[in-house]
Amino acid sequence: MSSRTVIRGGLVITASDEIHADVLIEDGRIAALAASGTPAAAAFGYERSETGAPPPEGWGRVIDATGKYVIPGGVDGHTHMEMPFGGTTAADTFETGTRAAAWGGTTTIVDFAIQSVGGTLREGLDAWHAKAEGNCAVDYAFHMIVSDVNQETLKEMDLLVEEGVTSFKQFMAYPGVFYSDDGQILRAMQRAADNGGLIMMHAENGIAIDVLVEQALARGETDPRYHGEVRKALLEAEATHRAIRLAQVAGAPLYVVHVSAQEAVAELARARDAGLNVFGETCPQYLFLSTDNLAEPDFEGAKYVCSTPLRPREHQAALWRGLRTNDLQVVSTDHCPFCFTGQKELGRGDFSKIPNGLPGVENRMDLLHQAVVDGHISRRRWIEIACATPARMFGLYPKKGTIAPGADADVVVYDPHAEQVMSAATHHMNVDYSAYEGRRTTGRVETVLSRGEVVIDQREYTGRAGHGAFTPRTTCQYLN
Repeated sequence: MSSRTVIRGGLVITASDEIHADVLIEDGRIAALAASGTPAAAAFGYERSETGAPPPEGWGRVIDATGKYVIPGGVDGHTHMEMPFGGTTAADTFETGTRAAAWGGTTTIVDFAIQSVGGTLREGLDAWHAKAEGNCAVDYAFHMIVSDVNQETLKEMDLLVEEGVTSFKQFMAYPGVFYSDDGQILRAMQRAADNGGLIMMHAENGIAIDVLVEQALARGETDPRYHGEVRKALLEAEATHRAIRLAQVAGAPLYVVHVSAQEAVAELARARDAGLNVFGETCPQYLFLSTDNLAEPDFEGAKYVCSTPLRPREHQAALWRGLRTNDLQVVSTDHCPFCFTGQKELGRGDFSKIPNGLPGVENRMDLLHQAVVDGHISRRRWIEIACATPARMFGLYPKKGTIAPGADADVVVYDPHAEQVMSAATHHMNVDYSAYEGRRTTGRVETVLSRGEVVIDQREYTGRAGHGAFTPRTTCQYLN
């Protein structure tokens, strides 16, 4: 039996358009849009379900979005559910993390499967499939972290692209864990140039950073704020520049993750001005938080330890400008939550032992709407950087990231006037603090549909673990 839903009366916002329209959903997909109040909208037939006449057989429901926005479900292209790191594991499981994503209006995540050093890509990917399958509230896909570049790894990259895992992350940081040297990076980039894959880069000079960490600890500088001081902006910029040049030599596209420093934005802008296929992502923590948070007393700063690190507040203007000029194209979360109690506390007395990562998968869409309210970006740019561009970047568009006939019915009814206060007491992430505790924002998710199924119904969770499906991806849709 077919299922049908109409979302009526809202302002439909995509990356390209704003229109007061009714949205017809059939069998999990967008079937049609029609301007509200027109004969075309009336032809959807929902008024028969409201006037006392018998509704058509198999009729679903009508959702009234009058005075609300109707937007595509968010696409978070950078999450780390159940990620082992620093002797512990990220606190959100695929079940809790995707449920929190839904609460925040995100209906697709792209998480990172990890190749262990000495292991194969296939073993890493299979392990992440096992963690996610049957547990997700919303749809998911995978990138592959490449930790061990060798001839077999390079061959496996081709196979993964064929089965819809089309992006590969490498690290210039974390020697002894994920680190790849320039030769390994070049080989992987060359392979990506041949197979259509996209190399994602954690761009920090990890070898130099480790020297600065050792020197800081020797001086007795152990508090969380020193995490930001040793991971210098210049070392992010240097690694970004080096990654761009390696990609240029390889003839490969490059996507730089979690850009935090104005000097790194400048490197990306120069490369893009030269016509290179270079892309950049930033995250809400760099747009809204700063080294002031890392310096909070009584070890509270540990809550804000992530890499790349939070920067002094003056870097934020360059990030916002980069988002407006399209030198930065995507805002993802790098959601990698560790509880303050028992996990962040592992680094008391030694900032280098604080697990790196922040919770944020539930906050991204609301924080970026606040940026609309504050005048940093337009409504359509909000949807572009949070929904449409990540979907295009990672080969999910137009199935994800837009509201158009044929797209998956991943739809959010968003109340732009509701006010909220972000807090660990009310969020749904499996972590004991909020990075945005006490922050007042305007705008809130009201109802969320994932492939036509209501998972948040007027601020009540109606979803279920196992609804979310693995979504194979095509290659990046921005390549020349």
